[in-house]
Amino acid sequence: MRPRSAKAIRRSALSLTAELVARVERTEPDPGPLPDRIYLTEQDFDAVTARLVSECHGGPLWVFAYGSLIWNPIVAHVERRAGTITGYHRRFCLRVALGRGTPKQPSLTLGLDRGGRCRGVVFRIEAAKARDELFLLWRREMLTAAYVPRWVTVATDAGPLRAITFVVNRDHRGYAGRVDEDDVVSCLAAAKGFLGTSAEYLDQTIAGLKEFGISDPGLKRLQRRVKAYVPVRDPIKTTG
Repeated sequence: MRPRSAKAIRRSALSLTAELVARVERTEPDPGPLPDRIYLTEQDFDAVTARLVSECHGGPLWVFAYGSLIWNPIVAHVERRAGTITGYHRRFCLRVALGRGTPKQPSLTLGLDRGGRCRGVVFRIEAAKARDELFLLWRREMLTAAYVPRWVTVATDAGPLRAITFVVNRDHRGYAGRVDEDDVVSCLAAAKGFLGTSAEYLDQTIAGLKEFGISDPGLKRLQRRVKAYVPVRDPIKTTG
């Protein structure tokens, strides 16, 4: 099966934008590609999706989601279930200047970083649709190579399975490493872009996890702090 044409991809992107517009308030127009970023091409997407689908050996493709893919996977899938991976943990470690941030006020988004374990959601794509759907997913998640695709073993109630997930690229210019929690809170409370606010991103991720009976104490602590956050302002200067 050949990947979708550029025209079909554009239609998919437009429909995705319409879904997002219905979900969040657009705070400013989409500024388009940033001039100082390296963007992958459709040929890059085609090559990596073809390789990964071939590694499924004709079976279904499973994708492990830990952030926005939980509540907005965009791809057609036939099953979802809760699961756990080891060797990686979820945290706000990637700075982004588009979407829910701007070049002047970058946002922080979730990534899988080394160590620990992560509870998330794994969803299954039919083998016959795997290449088409993975190609679309790659255009969303891998546009600037901020993530690296990895095969991981996911522990589920129905037994272990092999899935693709997106691990943060530590060599990417946006990789922020371990950010102090106070800075994470101030960023999530303030950052917003054409897709909405970073606080909404946090809320939707927590709500998506809750649907599968997953509780992330770290995310919930951030949520409480973001809701209670009051910006620190310089004292008013007086003269005379």
